[in-house]
Amino acid sequence: MANSFSKEERVAFENILEGFQDALVLSRNVGVYTTDQVMMERTNDVIWRPMPYISTSIDAAPGTDIAADYKNFTQLAVPSTIGFSKAVPFTMNALELRDALQEDRLGAAAKNKLASDINVAIMNTAALQGTLVVKRTAAASGYDDVAQADAIMNEQGVPDYERTLALSSRDYNGMANDLSKASRSFGNEKSDSAYERSRVGMVAGFETLKLDYANRITAAAGGGAITIDTQNAATNYLVPAATSNAVGGQINVDNRYQTVTVSSTTNVAAGDAFTIAGVEAVHHITKQSTGQLKTFRVISVTNGTTMVISPGIISNQVASDASAQYQNCIVTPAAAAAIVFLNTTTAYANPFWQRDALELLPGRYAVPSDAGTAVMRGTTDNGIELVMQKFYDINTMTTKYRCDTLFGVVNKQPEMSGIMLFGQV
Repeated sequence: MANSFSKEERVAFENILEGFQDALVLSRNVGVYTTDQVMMERTNDVIWRPMPYISTSIDAAPGTDIAADYKNFTQLAVPSTIGFSKAVPFTMNALELRDALQEDRLGAAAKNKLASDINVAIMNTAALQGTLVVKRTAAASGYDDVAQADAIMNEQGVPDYERTLALSSRDYNGMANDLSKASRSFGNEKSDSAYERSRVGMVAGFETLKLDYANRITAAAGGGAITIDTQNAATNYLVPAATSNAVGGQINVDNRYQTVTVSSTTNVAAGDAFTIAGVEAVHHITKQSTGQLKTFRVISVTNGTTMVISPGIISNQVASDASAQYQNCIVTPAAAAAIVFLNTTTAYANPFWQRDALELLPGRYAVPSDAGTAVMRGTTDNGIELVMQKFYDINTMTTKYRCDTLFGVVNKQPEMSGIMLFGQV
């Protein structure tokens, strides 16, 4: 058969797929949702995924009539898109193909790059959209740092299992350094592995991962005089809604974001983290105040006085069933509540998340196998497909290769993910 793969190439591809799966470190720590690819094509590769329900309860004595206490549930959803289409193309001529080792090296490089693309997409989604912010004034040192991420999640009702913290190499090694000294003793597996392999492992309920690349968040330049009106009349609060009316009918609403009006957005940038005076986080189930200020992220700046933030300020200031159900903060209203930025020094944005917050959506190419191009495909354990194609040009005696993967990443619940910043003043 023309352009069929030789046995050597098949073995090479199998090795590439195996290495590709091994390199998908971050994808093993997020949820995976497998979609119907026919349906995704018909919806422009967008599907709305539901956010977790949150219930409210009432006091009901035995025999008490609760006919007036029935509430409506609001189902919130977020758009998930298979939006990453990554390819690594390369060519080899008839002379180069005499050395199969070269082909193996090029295939390994393609595998490493595609796996890196997936890991980076997950890291970016967690680091740029996570809204739980842990600010540390010193360098990474160990348990106390991770315990703060544990505390902020526990206080707000985030499930206490399958939690992950991905640290930059320098911050990760700082924690390993602490473990190698503070608990140092011969035969202590934890300190031995920290000393010998710079391995941290499980700390304070988080599986820690070392990143050889990590996002950096620059120091906020917005200044310390920016305020926001949190009074009821200013309507700087969010009432969650499943749908809204638009031309042509109802459309779904993405409740992860809210546009607010502030005194000034001069020098405010996407990614900035901040708190608002008088706005305290609550436990999402009990609705009790945590006593800690709620943390927010800037998603984008619209104009000189408005910006998009996440999460929305769901304070139930003007009571509604949806606001009571999804309330995430308690507000002490003020005409000019101070906005205080948390990213005061440029530093690595070390993302942490609970598994259900992030979701990976594997995609699939429908590549014809009878169109003159040799095609091989394989799927990893978590559904990510790798496609390898080969085409020979008789005129130049050159063979074209390409490795492709298609996927999407979504942060379904930004309040179940966040960032840890070290060295902040």
